Amino acid sequence: MDKPEVKRLLINYKTLEEFQKFKEYGLEELSMLEDLQANIIEDDSNSPFYGIYYGDKLVARMSLYQINAKYDRYFDPPQDYLELWKLEVLPDYRHRGYGTALVEYAKSFGQPIKTNARQQSGEFWLKMGFKPVKYNPVRDRGESPYIWLPEGVKERELKEEDLEL
Repeated sequence: MDKPEVKRLLINYKTLEEFQKFKEYGLEELSMLEDLQANIIEDDSNSPFYGIYYGDKLVARMSLYQINAKYDRYFDPPQDYLELWKLEVLPDYRHRGYGTALVEYAKSFGQPIKTNARQQSGEFWLKMGFKPVKYNPVRDRGESPYIWLPEGVKERELKEEDLEL
C-alpha cells in the first residue's frame, strides 16, 4: 500500500459536507463540524484541519493548532508547540495506517505535541511515541493529556503556577 498523503483541508462548503460524514460515526466531542462552521471562509488555505483522502473521499482527519510558548505548561524549556485534536478515521478505513500517517505528519514539524487521549486510545498514543503526563486537575481540567517530545525537549515539572486557576 502506498503511504497515505496528508493534505491541509480547505475551509469551505465541500469540506463541511465531508465533515458531516464523520459526525455520523464519532462522538459529539470529536466532531470538528462546529469548528469548521465557526471558521468558514471560502477556500481559506490557512486552516488547522488536515486529512487523508481515499480516492475523492475524506477518510481521516485531525485539527492541528499552533500554541504560543506563553501558554506552555507542558514542556521544558517552555516553547511554541502543537496541539493535536480530534484525530478520527472513518470506521471502514481504520487499521490501514491513516491515523499513524496523520500523527507522523504532525511530528514532521519538529515541535513538541500535546494531545488529549479519548475513547481508550492510550495504547495508540503510546505506540506513536507519546507519553501520558502526570495529571494535574487544575492544568488538565478533565483531559487525559499525552505529549510527544522531540530531541532536546523534556516534560515540564509541575510548578506552583500550574496549580492555580
